[in-house]
Amino acid sequence: MRLLRDSFPDAPALDIALSHALLERVARGEVEPTVRLYRPGATLAFGRLDALMPGFEEAGTAARDDGFEPIVRLAGGHAAAYDEESLIYEEIMPAPDATAGLHDRFRDGSDLLAGAIASLGVDARVGEIPGEYCAGAYTVSAAGRIKLVGTAQRVVRGGAMLSAFVLVRGGERLRAVLFEVYRALDLAWDPSTAGALDDAAPGVTVPVVEEAILAERRHDHELAPGAIDEATMARARELEPRHRWPA
Repeated sequence: MRLLRDSFPDAPALDIALSHALLERVARGEVEPTVRLYRPGATLAFGRLDALMPGFEEAGTAARDDGFEPIVRLAGGHAAAYDEESLIYEEIMPAPDATAGLHDRFRDGSDLLAGAIASLGVDARVGEIPGEYCAGAYTVSAAGRIKLVGTAQRVVRGGAMLSAFVLVRGGERLRAVLFEVYRALDLAWDPSTAGALDDAAPGVTVPVVEEAILAERRHDHELAPGAIDEATMARARELEPRHRWPA
């Protein structure tokens, strides 16, 4: 599998658009299956359901006021926040019947990330936390209390993408922006579920978590470093406007 590490932290909508372009091209067999692991900029990623809610514009403004660029992500779910002290992990694969493998991809992806976090000495558990933001059955948490990883998927004809955010440091900052955004969207949640890995493993760093994730993936896949080709980058720039928050 190809490993991509490129990112655009100053242009979060372009980062999302790049993954969108990769999904299209992998599904058509134009580029090889890809693992993408990158460090994002400060981003408030809205789900498409959020965009239909009356408080969407207010929520995006609140995110920007807190220093997070609002975007509309490719996969589903509700609003999630991450920043330069986080990681985005994605697997983009051909899938002749993408819907049939939905739960297997969720299970395998969450198990992989929970295994990486557990290797750092954390009680990593898979399952929804009562009251969590952007709730999901495949959340990875610290001891069932603090959300550390949220997973989502996007499927198209011929391909599927599993995408996960991994929150490493700076839980207080993330909690603050989520509080304002969920208030604007009028979505109920328990703020105590928001945090980061360093709440459970003080002193942990992003590079350490990166290496743990890659080591876990290399147990069953060979990862060959790659680069973004010109055609994929051009398609990402075409798709970028779709993922911008409407100012």
